[in-house]
Amino acid sequence: MSATNLSVASPPSRRRLSFEWLGVTPFIIFAVMFLILPTLYLVGAAFVGRDGQFTFENIAGLFTDQIIAAYWISIRISGASAIIGALVGLAVALAIIRGRLPAGLRSAVMTFSGVASNFAGVPLAFAFISTLGRLGLVTIILKTVFDIDLYKAGFNLLSFWGLTLTYLYFQIPLMILIIAPAIDGLKKEWSEAASTLGATPWQFWRYIGLPILWPSFLGTLSLLFANAFGAIATAYALTGSSLNIVPILLYAQIRGDALQNPGLGAALALGMILITAVANIIYLVISARAERWMK
Repeated sequence: MSATNLSVASPPSRRRLSFEWLGVTPFIIFAVMFLILPTLYLVGAAFVGRDGQFTFENIAGLFTDQIIAAYWISIRISGASAIIGALVGLAVALAIIRGRLPAGLRSAVMTFSGVASNFAGVPLAFAFISTLGRLGLVTIILKTVFDIDLYKAGFNLLSFWGLTLTYLYFQIPLMILIIAPAIDGLKKEWSEAASTLGATPWQFWRYIGLPILWPSFLGTLSLLFANAFGAIATAYALTGSSLNIVPILLYAQIRGDALQNPGLGAALALGMILITAVANIIYLVISARAERWMK
């Protein structure tokens, strides 16, 4: 047998441990400790009764009139703040990026948006009470200077539209931050080519600009809905228990003295997780398609 016919077995390849995973290790630990494990705990607690036994009683309790009404008003507030925030945020982003405004204005707006999108909770509630409350600064100025009484006209900060208006403070800046890269992706050559072919600016936005931005707009709208649906600190600090939304009802079931039922609270949280998960999945799917389209 010749040497050329001998097959030399190659040594098995050894996989080297990549140190690139060390960079994402803190994120993985954080996600497991504060996202995955608490979610699994809530899923298990939703099927545990007061006696510690497995039960569907908590899930069945979600279909009572009070809880269905709480979910419905939460969905309405989240939807209203998401739609208004998305439309206003899109208009502002288009003005500072595609408009003929001063160049330095974009940097100022984006910086403010980064701060305002994370400004929530008790400070935001206090700011709106001090501004638009019954004795708020804007309320007093409108009443004494312009003879306009907001509360006699039907406005109430501790109501559906009052909470929606408060949510807009962080919804609009968040929309600006997310939609800005998509607007930057609109190439100037497209508008120049459309203008060369005789298209007006309105025709460009109707047939080219807005259809391209539409997937990004829908994805961001879904994210804004999830952002508002899970907010509790602002709503609780602003309205207390006067507005029956799911986060406040959940807090009452877990921490309350009269309505304490941790199992039902876990079931409420599970319902919120499912709704926000659907909204986030829609955002991820649409944003992925939008990115492929922009490329």
